[in-house]
Amino acid sequence: MTDVLYTQVKLNRGELGLATACRAIGVSRKWCAIWLKGSPAQVDKTLLNEILDIALMPRYGYRRITAELHNRSYPINHKKVLKIMREQHLTCKIPVKKPRTTNSDHGFKKYPNLVKDLSVTGLNHVWVADITYIRVQYEFFYLAAILDRFSRKCIGWALGRTLEAEHALRALDMALVNRRCLGFVGLIHHSDRGVQYASDEYVGKLTENGIQISMTESGDPRENAHAESFNKTLKYEEVYLSEYESFEDALENIERFIEEVYNKKRLHSSIGYKAPEKFEEEFLSFELLCLN
Repeated sequence: MTDVLYTQVKLNRGELGLATACRAIGVSRKWCAIWLKGSPAQVDKTLLNEILDIALMPRYGYRRITAELHNRSYPINHKKVLKIMREQHLTCKIPVKKPRTTNSDHGFKKYPNLVKDLSVTGLNHVWVADITYIRVQYEFFYLAAILDRFSRKCIGWALGRTLEAEHALRALDMALVNRRCLGFVGLIHHSDRGVQYASDEYVGKLTENGIQISMTESGDPRENAHAESFNKTLKYEEVYLSEYESFEDALENIERFIEEVYNKKRLHSSIGYKAPEKFEEEFLSFELLCLN
């Protein structure tokens, strides 16, 4: 869109003059002059200076900065602004009180930790589950996620408006569908002792699929370190860099991050600097080769 506008300026500046052409189309004369010289680096430098000036305003994220750039007649889209802000570490991180996502004060049965010091040797050996909060403007939503500990792949997830067990159950249902082809023999499901995971419905679904139940024995996050690591990655590489305007906006962007970035593209040092899906493909191909 920017190139189209400036091309119009270029076509009309001889007849109208640069300043008049820019005013007629509603773009910045200064930035247009730089664009016409054909220097993308100079355009980015000028844009960065404008962003730095606007970013001095407290709590201005990329959406507000994009809007202010439009007010200053810079016809730039929010993706370009976000890219520059990420490169310059200008994205805002708003300190907020952390909601409590784990309620272990309940009357349901609590299970022992089966994965402590366990060597995980393959896919569908151990699943790890957790719930974390997602801040959206002035409220919180909650993400329930399940990972295959061996490959680090997120195999089930659900975003909800509350901490009700139904969202953890939706994540579990997704994981069951996605991994049924591998079978559940010997599989252990590991989580904290929160009421969502200890509820009759959740435990019943694990039991009916022959899945062993494991829970942390304390509030130490290291007892569920792989799930906590996923939450941290999600926060620092997606949530903290975004300004979700609604539940639907958060859902769309988190789905994109999990399915397209985290599972398919993000390299993990613990699995040989491969993306989880690539690691799983290679592992399954190797197992098939060994069987033949």
